[in-house]
This record gives sequence, C-alpha cells and structure tokens, in this order.
Amino acid sequence: MNSLRRELLRRSAALSLLPATIATSWAQTYPSRTLTIVNPYAAGAGVDPVARMVAQRLGERLGQAVIVENRIGASGMIGAGSVATAAADGYTLLISASNDMAINQHLYKNIKYKAERDFAPITQLVQLPMVMVVHPSVPAKTVQEFVALARAKPGSLSYGTPGNGSLQHLIGARLQSLTGIEMLHVPYKDRLMMDMLAGRINASFAGAHVMAPHVKAGNLRALFITGTQRSPVYPELPTVAELGMPGLTITQWFGAYAPAGTPAAVVSRLNREMVAIIQSPDVRKILLDQGAEPVGSSPEAFAQFLKAEISRFDELVRVSGATVEQ
Repeated sequence: MNSLRRELLRRSAALSLLPATIATSWAQTYPSRTLTIVNPYAAGAGVDPVARMVAQRLGERLGQAVIVENRIGASGMIGAGSVATAAADGYTLLISASNDMAINQHLYKNIKYKAERDFAPITQLVQLPMVMVVHPSVPAKTVQEFVALARAKPGSLSYGTPGNGSLQHLIGARLQSLTGIEMLHVPYKDRLMMDMLAGRINASFAGAHVMAPHVKAGNLRALFITGTQRSPVYPELPTVAELGMPGLTITQWFGAYAPAGTPAAVVSRLNREMVAIIQSPDVRKILLDQGAEPVGSSPEAFAQFLKAEISRFDELVRVSGATVEQ
C-alpha cells in the first residue's frame, strides 16, 4: 500500500509540473509565425506612426514578420475590444492610446472590455505632451494674461476640441477648475484646425508636433506645454508645473498590450524587445524631434501607471461633465 501511495504521489507531482513545462518549452520557441499589432485608429495619424516603427523593428529583432492592422471605429473600442478577446498566445497585440485604455471606460456605459482586467500590459512606449495655443487675435502672450482676459469676461473665450470627453476637452475643463475661469467649449468632428487658424475659436490644445509649424509661422501662439519637462520642439515654452499648475500635467500616451493570460515569459520577451527599440538612439531621436518623450517601462511599472491613470481620468471626466452618445 505504501509503495502504491508513493507511486501515485510521484505521478501527481509530475502531472502538476506538466503545464509549466509545456509553457516554458512553448515560450522558448516563440515566435514561430507572423505577429499582428492592432492599431484602433486610422492609418497615418496618432498611434499609427509609432505602431509601424515598432512593428518594423520588432520583426527584425524577433526574426518574424510583424504586421500592423488598423481596426478603427467607436473611439478606438473596436480595435481594443478585438484584442481583449483574442487568443492569449502573444501573436495578437495592441498598441493604443490613453483615450481608449483609460478614458473610454468612464464615458461609455456599454464598453465591452476593461483595461486592467482584459489586457496584459507590455510597456508604455511614449508620452506626448499637449500644447495650449491661442489665435494671434487674442491679446494674451502668457497663460496668466489669458486667465485675466477670461476672468474679465466669463464665457467670452472659446476653446475647440475633437469632441466631448476627448483629452483636449479634459485639459480645458481642468484648466478652468484650477483657475476659476469660464470658457466656451466647442466640440468638433472636423474643421477644428481650419477654424482655429481663421480665429473662429480662440484657443485649443494639441500635440506639440501638430501645432509646431503654425506656431513657428506666427499663425498661432503657444502658451504652455503639459509635459513634465520642456520640449525640444518648444524649448522656450514653460511647463504647467513651472507655471504653478502641476495638476495640468496631463499627457497623451501610447502603450503596448497583449491579451490577459498571455504567458509571462512571452510578455517579458516582448517587453525586452520593445524597450530596446524605444530606447535605441535612432528611435529616440525620431520621437524627440516629433515632440514625443520615449519611455520604455517594465510590465509591472506600466500596470501601476495604467491603474493610476484610469483613476485620475475618472476624476477628470467627472470634473469636465463630459457625456457622449452611446
């Protein structure tokens, strides 16, 4: 009886080790076929250039093709949702923005995924600080002068954004709550830049590289940048922290994810390769020249950052009063 019991225990122990052995063996052969990086936004803009730059270099480092597939719609939720339900095998990944990973779940009641529950964070790739610009017809050369104008005539100054609940809307609402001013929010589906340049709206917020040509040409005036440090695109432009408004340090950011349940060894391999790509001198130069700040964090650090941003954007959405149609 004792010998039989020992034999059963031995076999039970061997079987308990089998899944881990299989997972380790499988991770060692990864990847063995083409990877797909889903970008939930349109080709050529936003996340897309970063996703394609990472995909090209990741393919070279892994020795397998890596393609970018644009699955657009529903403010990024179609693409992100498709990855949330994909096989957790490391062959379908997501590179996405803060909007659909940290903001949307506070705006849309029927969102089908949760960032912390349904994804395995790989790494934060970049941060993109926003710049506040005004039309030259606005007699304000600093944010202090802009605030003084707004206080003198509440509601007389307008700011345009890509829509309710957008990052730009949240920044504008936060600026108002910190300074006590009132501005008219004008949400756009298109023509925002055209109306901004024509002076039909007084102010707006956008990525540093987007506004740079217009600022340099004198068609717009930049007042501050929301990043944690000054940008090489606008070395003379103060950060919001320098202006005494650290609560306005709100940036857009891009990150890479795998579906939840992806083996830790695979996530670790992807992290190692993507961090090396983001921190490589040529990629850093490309990003910095475009006003983006390279990051490259560990999966654990990115998970903590994501959790904090989800909580912070919950507050920012409530402060803005943003609502969207379901």
